[in-house]
Amino acid sequence: MGTFNQEIAIRHVASKGHVAALSMGTITYTCRIGPAGITYSKSEGDGATPAGRWPMRYVMYRADRVVRPVTGLPVERIHPGSGWCDDPASRDYNKPVQLPYAHSHEQLWRNDHVYDMIVVLGHNDNPAVPGKGSAVFMHLSQPDGSPTRGCIALRLNHLRQVLLRSAIGTIVRIG
Repeated sequence: MGTFNQEIAIRHVASKGHVAALSMGTITYTCRIGPAGITYSKSEGDGATPAGRWPMRYVMYRADRVVRPVTGLPVERIHPGSGWCDDPASRDYNKPVQLPYAHSHEQLWRNDHVYDMIVVLGHNDNPAVPGKGSAVFMHLSQPDGSPTRGCIALRLNHLRQVLLRSAIGTIVRIG
């Protein structure tokens, strides 16, 4: 495994809309954020990426599409029944859920490749406050470079490099 980075910084590149820069030591990668940029006042569905310092909790990946990432973080497989609750009225708000699920949720097993590898960030999870944002992940970018819905998106090879240098205790600083 590579050198452990305690903090990863993400800053908005103002002139480029939803384009940001992710820095780990001397390495910098272009990444995508939400179309509303970075906010210090995150709310569910606002299209903004939340500013703050968020711990990397664990990684999820699709074993049928990508090789298990090498990282110091816990790793889990995504399966067809994997979901994430985004319903502020649910007791499971901002938590993984098993599908089918009665409340509003995201399906993690997707037809596109965006969620083939996901890093769960510790945003609004200890405890989750209803309406303050859910499912804030670091995941794969769309081929066309489009914005996320409030997450951070990277190319697969860049996300693999980030994970190689990450472990329990690594913080993602946004803003």
